[in-house]
Amino acid sequence: MQRLVELAQYTSTAFAQVCDRYGVRRSMGKVGSSYDNALAESFWQGLKRETMHTKLFPTMSQARLEIFAWLTYYNARRRHSALSYLSPMEFEQQHHRTAKLSLAA
Repeated sequence: MQRLVELAQYTSTAFAQVCDRYGVRRSMGKVGSSYDNALAESFWQGLKRETMHTKLFPTMSQARLEIFAWLTYYNARRRHSALSYLSPMEFEQQHHRTAKLSLAA
């Protein structure tokens, strides 16, 4: 029942209007696609656990700065299981080294 309530929140007209007002583009995966949802759930769970559950922000600007810093870390330095536990930067560097070696061969 809880999942139906959550889904109803994200498909409601009121939620759509708030998103439109703030320029947020909504996106939802296909119904029944657990893999599609798992990636998004993992991302949001990490953001919440690693930034928002440990502190209260005195201002909206401070919250935005903290979230931006976490996103920068997540997208560049945090190790990801989908990348064989390399950070995105390490993965990209390894990819470029491999590409250069195959071009030289």
